[in-house]
Amino acid sequence: MMKTLLTLAACGALLLSATGCQKLRARDNLNKGVRAYKNAKYADAVKSFQEAVELDPEFPTARLYLATAYMSQWIPGAESEENAKFAKAAYDNFQLVLEKDPNDKLAIASIASLFYNQKKFDEAKTWNERLLKVDAQNKEALYTLGVIAWGKAYPVRGEARAKLSMKPEDPGPLKDKKVRQEVREKNLTIVQDGLKQLEAAVQVDPDYDDAYAYLNLMHRELADLADTPEDYKKEQDLADGYVQKALEAKKRKAEALEKKAAGGIIQEQEKK
Repeated sequence: MMKTLLTLAACGALLLSATGCQKLRARDNLNKGVRAYKNAKYADAVKSFQEAVELDPEFPTARLYLATAYMSQWIPGAESEENAKFAKAAYDNFQLVLEKDPNDKLAIASIASLFYNQKKFDEAKTWNERLLKVDAQNKEALYTLGVIAWGKAYPVRGEARAKLSMKPEDPGPLKDKKVRQEVREKNLTIVQDGLKQLEAAVQVDPDYDDAYAYLNLMHRELADLADTPEDYKKEQDLADGYVQKALEAKKRKAEALEKKAAGGIIQEQEKK
């Protein structure tokens, strides 16, 4: 009996040792993959990360890196079979990450970006909304939702203008009341939701010039839905104000970069 117990204990120790060895090898492959990834050797990185997850299937960091390495090889807009495989491999591995941790911000953000760059805007909207549930201050998600909203509203208004023989430079609002009401019914809620997201984005980052640019566009959407020329002008004035804010934000960012660069030069000179 004692001999049997000793044998079982020895086997258990060997099993633990083997498991520990596999985990060490998995981490070694992770480190190799990270080095390859930093050197933009993505195929080599994928190989190392794949080996890491095979050695330790419960190693979430390796799985996340594997998904990221696949996504780094994916080229938005390219239609080759290989490119489609990279996108699918990235998506599948991010999903495996989320099976272990449904709130992993990087995995959610990456899938949102994948769908957005594939122009699958409904899916991108869903995933950006999911991202905001775990990261309410994520300015990129807020901005992207605003852009998606504008992308849905603008063609509807543009088609209405064309129907009414109104050129883009012609002042609004849409001159036919019935057409204006039809566009309002389709667009108003979408535009208001988009405005809400973009306004939140600039609350998070007051220097978010791209968000200001889309706030400008959103108010021009509202302008064409106005019932009077006076209300049209109010929305146009708000739009112009956001154009100015975008320019000011760009200027502040450029000045900050110049200051940072100048500081770096001074630091290098001091070291000498």
